[in-house]
Amino acid sequence: MSTGTTIQPPYDVVILGASGFTGRHVLREVLRHLSSTTSSPSSPLKSIAIAGRNPTKLLHALSWASHPNIPPPQIPIITIKITDRASLITLCSNSRIILNCIGPFRLSGSAVISACVETGCDYLDICGEPEFMERMEVEWNERAREKGSLVVSACGFDSVPAEMGWLWNARQWKGEERVSGVEAYVVLESEEKGGIVGNIGTFESAVLGVANVEGLVELRKSRGKRARPVILGAPPPKGPTIEHQKELGLWAVKLPSADASVVRRTQMCLAENPSGLPGVNETPDQIAKREEFWSTVKPAYFGVKLGSKSYFGILKFIIIGIFIGLLGRSSIGRWLLLSFPSFFSLGMFRKTGPTEDEVNSASFKMYFVGRGFSDASKASPGKGKPDMEIVTRVTGPEIGYIATPIILIQCALVLLTQRERLPKGGVFPTGLVFGPTDLQERLQANGISFDVISKRALRA
Repeated sequence: MSTGTTIQPPYDVVILGASGFTGRHVLREVLRHLSSTTSSPSSPLKSIAIAGRNPTKLLHALSWASHPNIPPPQIPIITIKITDRASLITLCSNSRIILNCIGPFRLSGSAVISACVETGCDYLDICGEPEFMERMEVEWNERAREKGSLVVSACGFDSVPAEMGWLWNARQWKGEERVSGVEAYVVLESEEKGGIVGNIGTFESAVLGVANVEGLVELRKSRGKRARPVILGAPPPKGPTIEHQKELGLWAVKLPSADASVVRRTQMCLAENPSGLPGVNETPDQIAKREEFWSTVKPAYFGVKLGSKSYFGILKFIIIGIFIGLLGRSSIGRWLLLSFPSFFSLGMFRKTGPTEDEVNSASFKMYFVGRGFSDASKASPGKGKPDMEIVTRVTGPEIGYIATPIILIQCALVLLTQRERLPKGGVFPTGLVFGPTDLQERLQANGISFDVISKRALRA
């Protein structure tokens, strides 16, 4: 006879790919929040496991992540191949949340999501590949809703700062004020003489993204018409290739990142669900808070640019972009890019990854320049020149190995503690799922800050 109790899987979280460059940093961040450690005795994170192809590398990663302490003895090391579906199904059946750190995701991510969906396991990853994310939504959203599996990609620097950042800016427009467009400027900084050294996985994803850009276009065409957000004011002008943002003291160039795609998906979902997505078992108070939160957010044109205080710094980014854009379209070109990343990235990416000193000396700033109207009645959809500007900012530590693990683990902790107020299941963008939760407050408590920089009238 049923008792009505739900038997929880043995593992709260399983880190898939824990021995990789980013995976081991994610593991180190997880250990900070594990309830069995002295630093977090009251954490909701009670049990974890690590999984990957090579148990020896996983053991080394665990020792590295635990240093200077002895690795917790109760953490299982699970050997698994992504191509072994039966093993993946077993792994997901024993997990509440899978944290997938194995990229590029377009090569192996689908198999992991498939197993999570079929077992009702929740899934988070650190993907920055638009085509993969949008394709997973098409292929698995309905089944994930049915099975109660919440699938959320881009839970790292791609694209939580962008999602939470534009939401933070949009919520600064009060009363009759109305945002029309938000331009994000990403600034990467380092105290090291050699400058920023990036995550090699980011470089690989960028290369493969170029290879699959036509697939993304075709995918979007195949989806048919969807509800589109109604945005007040005219679209922002295209502007020059290199922008001189004098107010911020930056030179900037358009960044073809995942952020714009993810924000676009959130805004399209909100056009269909203006009050957000109902939780699987929300209380009346939680429903009211969710509806109140989304009532303060209005859609806006959104773009992302890479910024630098130096004009020559921007030229470096442009040269790297040209290499990736030209060579990434052919198989031999991709082979060259992935075989010699340091050469084609002018030293910004290398196979060995950054040193600990390079990681610890790096940081990011992400400015959000919102322009809109002091009175919404002054504009109409697609027409009107903004007369008001609000600038906000998100700042934090190095993006790939410090900020991304912090963000991913805080997203997982939100799932563990607030699952009943989140959607039962489905494939959704980060902002739609985490916007109304306390994720922003959690990030601020862990070194990622949200600030309002300025609010001013614009000249006519």
